[in-house]
Amino acid sequence: MASTIQALPTEVVYLITAGEVIDSFASVVRELVENSLDAGATRIIVSLWPQQWRICVADNGCGMDEDDLQQAATAHSTSKIRSSDDLWKINSLGFRGEALHSLTTLADLEILSRPPGENVGWRVVYGDNGQAVEVEATAIAPGTVVTVSNLFGNCELRRQGLPTAAQQMRGVQLAIQQIALCHPHVTWQVWQNDRQWFTISPAATIGQLLPQILTQVRQGDLQEVKLELPNPNSPLPTPHSQINLVVGLPDRCHRRRPDWVRVAINGRMVKVPELEQTILAAFHRTLPRDRYPVCLLHLAISPDQINWNRNPAKSEIYLNEIGYWQEQITKAIDQALRISSVNLKESVHTTRVSKLLKAAEAKGSYNVNPENSPEDNNTQLSLKAIAQLSKTYIVAEHPSGMWLVEQHIAHERVLYEQICDNWQLVTIEPPIILYQLSSAQVSQLQTIGLDIEPFGEQLWAIRTIPALLQQRDDCADAILELSWGGDLQVAQVAVACRSAIRNGTPMNLEEMQTLLDQWQRTRNPRTCPHGRPIYLSLEETSLARFFRRNWVIGKSHGI
Repeated sequence: MASTIQALPTEVVYLITAGEVIDSFASVVRELVENSLDAGATRIIVSLWPQQWRICVADNGCGMDEDDLQQAATAHSTSKIRSSDDLWKINSLGFRGEALHSLTTLADLEILSRPPGENVGWRVVYGDNGQAVEVEATAIAPGTVVTVSNLFGNCELRRQGLPTAAQQMRGVQLAIQQIALCHPHVTWQVWQNDRQWFTISPAATIGQLLPQILTQVRQGDLQEVKLELPNPNSPLPTPHSQINLVVGLPDRCHRRRPDWVRVAINGRMVKVPELEQTILAAFHRTLPRDRYPVCLLHLAISPDQINWNRNPAKSEIYLNEIGYWQEQITKAIDQALRISSVNLKESVHTTRVSKLLKAAEAKGSYNVNPENSPEDNNTQLSLKAIAQLSKTYIVAEHPSGMWLVEQHIAHERVLYEQICDNWQLVTIEPPIILYQLSSAQVSQLQTIGLDIEPFGEQLWAIRTIPALLQQRDDCADAILELSWGGDLQVAQVAVACRSAIRNGTPMNLEEMQTLLDQWQRTRNPRTCPHGRPIYLSLEETSLARFFRRNWVIGKSHGI
């Protein structure tokens, strides 16, 4: 990635969003490590001395020669773009040439660097205007070491207005973690006051890296999907974009806040409210109330689809054809939440299963092959109903082990999706008569589409009801329940819940098998509309370990 650093033409500078990009320890670290990544670094060491206001970032990237080092900190000098046309072909994390120059006005800046093909490296110290004031040859391994000292030393008010050192270090940690998730192949070492603070080891995928950062999540709780897509309105048949999606399976992990609904585009975490809302909507009615999903979305898309020039920190962008990307993200999440033979793994409560079996099974990663996924999604999982347990659970046999399926909430999921796809109201005769409804209750029933009219003093006649309730003896109670509030979707959940098979209801094998087949075909088979897990699976490998079937027979008898 080495190329000559040059000052940008004036007309290009005018097109670039201006603004202060250095406002904290975290922003300094972000700018420097992004330069390291642009230089192709696979190992980055960040050292921090907050009390001394000093930061050092060392990498094994492509390095800079003496000429580039002389130019590196002057205003708007960069090797990453040359003309205004390049602003629509951004393939790097940096391109404005502002960061190093800004640092020379706010701190003391020193850079040591050596390209891999050179025998000697160079040390350069920069003055206030970004000009090199000291240049000397030095011994250094290939790569670059940037040291920022006395940060904000010329602006004491700026220092006083910053958060505490502990809060600043937390900001640095969050910044590095976000960048690491976008570049899982990189090794990170972070030091604070000459003591190792934390490390992040490289991983093949984002999903394999995430448990290092979100430690309460295990890899078996995650599902990864990778899809290649054509660019919108592209005449070329070959795919140019990719969706990398990591979701926490809703029957296994979720959060109290939407703090782990994150979007990255071309190697950088960004704020795209439209895509974040798309993610939240895709998980609706799969999680418990007031819980939010774990979802990391990384879009690798053609640069001409993005305008990075919206915010100085490049945290907000303009994305072309956002409706297209919303549609594709919804499809990817839908694929991730299905149960198929490809992503079949021991389910939900991995901690409980481990305690039950006294065996800690390593969970493999979920890699969905998009070429096979449509077939898998339409293929039954060979679940065979073999018994009913406590008139509540369907015991099912699978080639890889045993499943327990809770009959009521499995049926609730089936009915809920049927109702959402075909919300049907039917006319009844005679009508259902309800007594003493408030005006709010009457309005609520009208909101969800029921035909209701006065039928005398404090009496109301209900002439249309949801089709599923038509044959129920407790239909009046169900309508009264619907009158207490909520939108149409809440009403649909309530109807599905009331209409589903009750626990304690005996079922024969044929009925259980029918329910299993229907449930497997649902879009979100892992949880009911209230967010409760529907099934528990035990893999045959876990059962074999529990029963010690890998023991040698002679040894197990003490021979």
